[in-house]
Formats: sequence, structure tokens, C-alpha cells
Amino acid sequence: MLYNLVMKECYTLSEVADLLSVSKETLRRWDRNGKLTAVREPMSNYRVYKKEQLKIFDELDFLFNVEENTNFVEPTKDFNAIELFAGAGGLALGLEKAGINCLALNEIDHWASETLRENRPNWNVIEDDVKNVSFSEYSGKVDLVTGGFPCQAFSYAGKKLGLNDARGTLFFEFARVVQETMPPICIGENVRGLLNHDEGRTIEGMVSILDELGYKVLPPRLLKAIFYKVPQKRERVLIVGIRKDLNHNLFSFPKPYKKIYNLKDALKKGELFDTDVPVSSGQNYPPKKKDVLDLVPEGGYWRDLPIDVQKEYMGASFFLGGGKTGMARRMSWEEPSLTLTCSPAQKQTERCHPEETRPFTVREYARIQTFPDDWQFCGSISRQYKQIGNAVPVNLAREIGYSIISFLNKCN
Repeated sequence: MLYNLVMKECYTLSEVADLLSVSKETLRRWDRNGKLTAVREPMSNYRVYKKEQLKIFDELDFLFNVEENTNFVEPTKDFNAIELFAGAGGLALGLEKAGINCLALNEIDHWASETLRENRPNWNVIEDDVKNVSFSEYSGKVDLVTGGFPCQAFSYAGKKLGLNDARGTLFFEFARVVQETMPPICIGENVRGLLNHDEGRTIEGMVSILDELGYKVLPPRLLKAIFYKVPQKRERVLIVGIRKDLNHNLFSFPKPYKKIYNLKDALKKGELFDTDVPVSSGQNYPPKKKDVLDLVPEGGYWRDLPIDVQKEYMGASFFLGGGKTGMARRMSWEEPSLTLTCSPAQKQTERCHPEETRPFTVREYARIQTFPDDWQFCGSISRQYKQIGNAVPVNLAREIGYSIISFLNKCN
């Protein structure tokens, strides 16, 4: 299991795929071409990877260091950011915890904007469509522009894209704000799917546009939240652009931590939180779904149901390929949560409480995303779930913030 990975001497295909954030098929290809060759385990005959083989990957350095690292760094001066598509504030709060001040946050959703105002009355929250907002007044005053724009496809005219090719997309607006303010560094964050969106052309176009604006774009990096003090198997892609008059080699992504936190760490008193999770509102399952999930053991899913219940619950999906491991899924106390969705009771992505047959409550959702207990969410229950489910985990954002501060310190 993931929380024991650091202690192991041999790793399965799935474990190495998790550690390197690549697909199993990529590992099989590496096996065929000799980049990383699996070996047969004498007793079981399973194909595994020896720990020593993984030393070739810099990002897995934490597996071999005895000392626990820290990404913490103090800012040498005040650093300021503009955040677009700010949502409920997970990224902004994490950056604040690292030591970066938000000059302005843009968010079109009313209830997410209310959440930002409720928790940080001093923040300049601009509730509007980003297309209507100019940030030119911040030119020369901002160190960072960041935001989680959706991965929309846009016109792809050969190998070199210009800003106008992205018109009509939210990435265009992100790039426009970067152009208006020209900060030393800009960071876009997104879901893993961006890497392969439109067969890779979307991200290639984004890189081309930022290059045109005067930014060296580092190779996109997929960060796994579980390695950054987040008790959740969530992944975020970072696109980092460094202004070309600066040394891009001064930036380094946050180093992963050895300790991996589980669901018990999220909801019970311990290292992450100093109290058990507060009682709060939450959704319930319909009676028929509850009857099915009552039969699923902790850490189990639909394949742990009686065969007749499996067939009835899964319907046509029962006969299709694939594991469908998110369906009728009950979480385990001893593992990190699966990635939270915007709707905790929807079929195919159930995230059932490990003991009680119900979805996680709002405050449990927030804990798993490492929001503090005093961070309040506005709007209906469903809107609160959506805000939390879409957020960048606060602890992950803090570690990204340390990397940004370390870079900006070196530039001053």
C-alpha cells in the first residue's frame, strides 16, 4: 500500500506507476526498451522492481534519504500574487501559509466568491468573468500569476502558436493577465488529463504561447498530493513559466515527504489536526444504495458484494472490462482517501465512510483537502461539496508556495 512504499525493497508495477506518476503501459514500454527492466521474484514469479533500480529517477530521491526533508523557506521580502479561477481558496490559502500575499483573486462563481470574502475579508476578491477584468494596474507590482484554468482545446496552426490562437478559451485569459503584469513566474495548475488533452496538442500550444510572451516553460510536472502531507490520492499538473530574463534553473519543484498520511490522520486527532473532525452537515445515500453499500467491507468495492447484488447494482457495466474500482467503494482508515469529487454520492465514484454507510460530510471533505476547520464554505450543501472537490489541497499549495518563494529569494 502507498503508505508503506518508503520502507519496501521491491515494488510492483502498480506501485512504481504511482511513484513515478506514469501509466502501467509506460512502464511496460520501458521494460521492453531496457530503460527500466522488471525482474522475476523467486518465490512468487511476479515481475517486480528492486528499490536500487529506482535510483535513476531524481524525483524518487526521497526513498533513499535517511533524513526527512523540508521544503520550508522564509521569504526575504514581501511577495505578491494574483490568482485567477480562485474557487474556494485552497491554492490562495496554501500560498498564504507559505508566505505569499494575494493582491487580487478572480472568481466568477458567486458562492465561491462569498467563501473567499467570508474567510478573508481583507482579500481583494473580484467576482466577475475574467474576460471583463483588466489587471494592468498590477504591472510591475506582482511576483506571481497563478490559476487553474480548464483544459479547453484551441486552434492549433502548426508548431508555433500565438496568443490569438487561444482566443475564446480561459487559458487565453490566463496568458493575457501574464502579459499585462509580466511577473517573474507564472504557474498554471490542472488535472492530469491536461497532459494528453487533444493528443498533447493543448499543452504544447500553451507552452508555445507562454514562450511567445517571454517565458521559459519548464517540463510540466505531475505532483501527487499524498507526498505533500495530504491524505488523499489526488494529482495536479503544474505548468511553470519563468520570465526569460531570469535563470529558470533556480526553480525546483517541491521535494516529496517520506510520511504518507491516511484517512485516520485526516479525520482523527493527530499530526495533521489537533482535534477529531467537527460534526457537520452532509448528503445521504438513497435507501437502495445504502442497502448495497452496507454489504461492502472497509476498503472494499463492488467486487466484494454477493454476485447477484453485483449484477443488479452494476447493470451492463458488470460485463464490461476494467476494474471500475470507484464503484460501491468504501474507504479504509489505513489508506489515503481516493480523489474527492464534486458530488460525494454519485455513482461510479462513491467515497463511502469507512465505518458508517454514508458519504463524507462537508467538514470531512474539507479535512481530506487539508482545509483548516475554521475555513467556512458558503452556499447550499451541494455547492459547498463542489467548491471543496474542485480545490487544490491546502497543504500541497503550501509546498508549491515554498518552491516559489525559494526561487524568488534567489532572484532578488
